[in-house]
Amino acid sequence: MKNNYLERILTAQVYDVAIESPLELAANLSGRIHNQVLLKREDLQQVFSFKLRGAYNKMIKLAPAVRNRGVIAASAGNHAQGVALAAKRLNCSATIVMPVTTPQIKVNAVMGHGATVALHGDSYNDAYEHAIQLAEEEQATFVHPYDDPDVIAGQGTVGMEILRQHTGPIHAIFVPIGGGGLIAGIAAYVKRLYPKIKIIGVEPVDADAMYRSLQSGRRVKLAQVGLFADGVAVRHVGKETFRLCRELVDEVILVDTDAICAAVKDVFEDTRTILEPSGALSIAGIKTYVAREKILHKTLVAIASGANMNFDRLRHISERAEIGEQREAVMSVAIPEHPGSFKKFCNLLGTKSITEFNYRYADPKVAHVFVGVSVRNQEETQQLIKELKQSGLATEDMSNNEMAKLHVRHLVGGRAQAVKDEIIYRFEFPDRPGALMNFLNNLSHNWNISLFHYRNHGADYGRVLIGIQVPPEEKSSFRAFLDQLGYHYWDETKNPAYKLFLG
Repeated sequence: MKNNYLERILTAQVYDVAIESPLELAANLSGRIHNQVLLKREDLQQVFSFKLRGAYNKMIKLAPAVRNRGVIAASAGNHAQGVALAAKRLNCSATIVMPVTTPQIKVNAVMGHGATVALHGDSYNDAYEHAIQLAEEEQATFVHPYDDPDVIAGQGTVGMEILRQHTGPIHAIFVPIGGGGLIAGIAAYVKRLYPKIKIIGVEPVDADAMYRSLQSGRRVKLAQVGLFADGVAVRHVGKETFRLCRELVDEVILVDTDAICAAVKDVFEDTRTILEPSGALSIAGIKTYVAREKILHKTLVAIASGANMNFDRLRHISERAEIGEQREAVMSVAIPEHPGSFKKFCNLLGTKSITEFNYRYADPKVAHVFVGVSVRNQEETQQLIKELKQSGLATEDMSNNEMAKLHVRHLVGGRAQAVKDEIIYRFEFPDRPGALMNFLNNLSHNWNISLFHYRNHGADYGRVLIGIQVPPEEKSSFRAFLDQLGYHYWDETKNPAYKLFLG
């Protein structure tokens, strides 16, 4: 094997800063899915993620004269803390370039380890390019977050520990993927010794660079990535990590935000620990895999890769976890506007708990109600919808409607019948000063904003719903405006949630 990763991993020097993290049974989750789920608790490292392993192994192997010139890294989170801690332990200088949008809590954590923080650019790519330039100017060593054999080998010690800690058969190890350093290292070790153990990567559906690259047979660079699981929000996987994944990884599973939120809750219920979204990816992947393959009584290992959670994300995660676990059904129900209708509706729900109920009078004949109901699973949701329809109540499942879950449930309150030529768009604004003004300054004075909703979800971008009055003859100009704006957007004008509650 190129670079002889087995030897590199066996001789990796990580334990000056890293602990051999425990491999713990997730008893509640194991019981629910009828397989033994073991959590590799990398969230218990002193920087709350696995990243210090690769960073330290890379830096300690530098020649002393090289290391004394200092190191430079680009990161908005876990890699930054790993490099900063390694530099402190090795008594060398470290400069971490972070995007200006990085939350202050992460900046403070890096500075707390004695590193210098340079804020530059709005994205990781901006920070990365600046870090490379600084490294050349200062003749310092750039410590790559994933695409470096010594970094990969350091992360591979996670796989070495798993095999040492669990001597029984393992069906599969599930690993979150960003740039690919962690899964490449684990796969390089495990597949060399136990080739029948499956190595399965897990990525968010909106940050699937490795999945697309493996499907295409070449590295694919994403135009943009979702930032909810910011620890794996990578547009372009590494050259070396891609080579190893093509050779050694069995498959990559994609999961959505709701599934990630449900996985955060699963781990909390078993450990009372709150993982960051990227740290819970592997648990979401296990649940998806078990449901697809219908396997029973197998041993499945999930890498709990990090716990650097922004506190203000918890509200959003809590809301979405119930839907991701299919414990909440979100529906639109049409109820006749006459006495006794609401009572009939409640009787149909029986003993089920209503989690949300939104309604405002808008039609003398029918009331459109936005309702959330506690359920046990997806089958119960479908049975409830069937019973409501059979009772003459037109019902639509909104559980997978992003606009409904992000905005409408907080907006239900009436329609603007006098508004003409309204179109509805959902945006992801960069969550930085000037993003809204950039939108407004470029918006034509002929177009009137008729609806606006923003709610902080603790991400690095703002989720915004906007209604704009655009005459039909100006639609092409409006689309040109959207394309030059550069923000991610969706046309929601035909979304039933808009038609029923806001249109």
